[in-house]
Amino acid sequence: MSIQTVAKTGNEAMAEAMRQINPDVVAAYPITPATEIVMIFSQFVADGLVDTEFVAVESEHSAMTATLAACAAGARSMTGTSSQGLALMYEILPIVSAMRLPIVMPEVNRAISGPINIHCDHSDTMAARDFGWLQIFSENSQEAYDNILQAMKICEHKDVRLPAMVTTDGFIISHCMEKIEMFDDKTVQEYVGKYPAYTKLLDLENPITLGALDLQNYYFEHKRQVAEAVKNSKKIILEIGKDFGKRFGREYGFIEKYKLDDADIAVICLGSTAGSAKSVVNELREKGIKAGLLKIRVFRPFPDEEIASALEGVKVAAAIERSDGFAGKGGPLYDEIRSALYDKKKKPLVVDYIAGLGGREITHDHLTEIFSEIGKIAATGSVENPVQYKGVR
Repeated sequence: MSIQTVAKTGNEAMAEAMRQINPDVVAAYPITPATEIVMIFSQFVADGLVDTEFVAVESEHSAMTATLAACAAGARSMTGTSSQGLALMYEILPIVSAMRLPIVMPEVNRAISGPINIHCDHSDTMAARDFGWLQIFSENSQEAYDNILQAMKICEHKDVRLPAMVTTDGFIISHCMEKIEMFDDKTVQEYVGKYPAYTKLLDLENPITLGALDLQNYYFEHKRQVAEAVKNSKKIILEIGKDFGKRFGREYGFIEKYKLDDADIAVICLGSTAGSAKSVVNELREKGIKAGLLKIRVFRPFPDEEIASALEGVKVAAAIERSDGFAGKGGPLYDEIRSALYDKKKKPLVVDYIAGLGGREITHDHLTEIFSEIGKIAATGSVENPVQYKGVR
């Protein structure tokens, strides 16, 4: 195995992972800030670097429909999208999971309109969290590259057979260049392996039907199978993350703990915010403040037990999230964390900070303020306002 250190943006890293996987079919429609992923990949097709059949469609709805059809026909299939494009796919996303099709989709987190906005928040991905798709978040370009490779193995595993979206934060990761380590093409292709197709619509000797009308007799049972597959994926995600570490030196799990084991106060976040939070944690540690970070890498399936265990010794934890639940009681991350902790005897007080909507920066000062505020809660044991908006005018 050879490793090449290169400078790549998040979009380039994901496109390179797709090139090395060399899927049979990619159907795509451009949308900012994910356009570059499929644009770069289309150049790989034009240059003969992959054997992929590239289908340029007229909308994201068509992109997911064509990808579904190709995968159902027995082809390893991928696409990519963002924001309104993901929203246009919403009708098809639960059909993909119900048909147990292992499509891997790079998804660049971007605000859902309106008002019209092309910058980062997590409202698009969060709105799709209950469609039966696995969701893996990336802190940086390296993780984006690694996560795409692992997602292919996870989704195609016989005990999973579900689709996944691998996300990066729009512009923050998608368009910013970082140093990453890429493996050689042969190594990646051996790692991913051949597509273990289990549906072949074009097999005339063994015909099957997919996506048929499914009324009272079987609909409930088929949805239950999807739920069970999501539960099964937890074991497979961990196995593949550990195997990836043994092979390539970077092990992955559901969460990442950063200086959390002895922390009194901690923040919980997804995606690129974790990088900034680590810097603030380092500064606070130098001042003798026991601060820590819990980064959630896998949001679906939700790692409830792992999160509860990681937060056992923490006095106060703050969820920092780039989306609002519009339920009048905080965002989706806050809801999930509180649910995970509900019946635990040892658990922290949990507060919510909604921040960074529409690409607004979550600054070093914002994070420092959040740690200061939850430090006061830890000292008093009292929460006056459990849900706050940080950085809004």
